[in-house]
Amino acid sequence: MASTSRRPANPKDAAEALFKPTKKATAPAVERPAIPNASLKIDSDVLAHFQADGPGWQDRINDILRAAMKQLP
Repeated sequence: MASTSRRPANPKDAAEALFKPTKKATAPAVERPAIPNASLKIDSDVLAHFQADGPGWQDRINDILRAAMKQLP
């Protein structure tokens, strides 16, 4: 059985290899649409109505606004 040395042949090369920067594969950039910074004033009773059905209330409001928008001339 041949035994291999655990020590590197050239300690300087081994030390430099430890500190050599590694090249990481970069993930491709994903282009996402910019999220507008907007606020909307909604009366508290209207907000309470949509929040009463639980999570997803913002999506429900958006769906209703979109339907109303399509009805406009």
